[in-house]
Amino acid sequence: MTEKKVIIGEGGKYPLNGILSLPVNISSPVPAVVLVHGSGSHDMDETIFANKPFRDIAGYLPAKGIAVLRYDKRTFTYGKQIVKEMKSNSITVKDETIDDAIFAANLLRNEKNIDPSRIYILGHSLGGMLAPRIDAEGGNFAGLIILAGSPRTLTEIIYSQNEEMIPQLGKLLQMIAKKQFASLKVKLDAIDSMTEEEAKKKKLFLYVYAWYFKEMADHPAANYLSAIEKPVLILQGGKDFQVSVEKDFALYQKLCAGKKNIEFKLYPELNHLFMKSIYGKIRDVKKEYKTPQKVDTVVLEDLVEFVLRG
Repeated sequence: MTEKKVIIGEGGKYPLNGILSLPVNISSPVPAVVLVHGSGSHDMDETIFANKPFRDIAGYLPAKGIAVLRYDKRTFTYGKQIVKEMKSNSITVKDETIDDAIFAANLLRNEKNIDPSRIYILGHSLGGMLAPRIDAEGGNFAGLIILAGSPRTLTEIIYSQNEEMIPQLGKLLQMIAKKQFASLKVKLDAIDSMTEEEAKKKKLFLYVYAWYFKEMADHPAANYLSAIEKPVLILQGGKDFQVSVEKDFALYQKLCAGKKNIEFKLYPELNHLFMKSIYGKIRDVKKEYKTPQKVDTVVLEDLVEFVLRG
């Protein structure tokens, strides 16, 4: 593998550092994969405590003849600046994630060693949820890989996570968590009836405004999946406690029933990062991710097979 430093969105308002990992001894243009982060402020390795899933992927695929592009997330590089701007202009996933993924795809199309007809998107978690929209809004990928995504709204996922976590707590913490969740639920339930202007002014928590949720919900994944005809690979860990087999993976299967271009694979013993599950409970999320691991080799092999087949 060789690595090349690149700038995503060069010349724009939010240029981002990136690394293009390439196979060695390239004799003809190779396929490539753009990696799109999950929610939160992530570096290009998608560092989550002791784990770096994007670095694992970028370290494996080039040896199999596939280039990988990863880059720092906009909120990682420009977090303080964006927080200031949000006081007057509530950001959306388009600002946070979608635009930069499209910039990344366009950068690859201008790389001499990359086959422009074989550029794929790999979205993890929130990135997986957004992958069909990114493709439709300008990504124009050869195919999509969705890791631990969901076709549900972000609000529905938050409800599920809290409903699962609260019973796992001690009695005192349960009482506190129930009150906090009830307060948040009132705010989230009100979003549907808000106008765009109201949602842009309504702060939910920290620096997040209602418009972030409302704008995303106005672009349901089901609409994009029903129209897509290119190859799609949807992967899920069986012991993922952030999105679930029953509510998310199964819903993908239901929405995509009969679409032969979309395939699914479940890894019974893996977690949200596609690493071996250790604790298996959402209350232990920090302990789980503070244990250094690597993305499972079987998952990496499946990614390679999907891209090279296309």
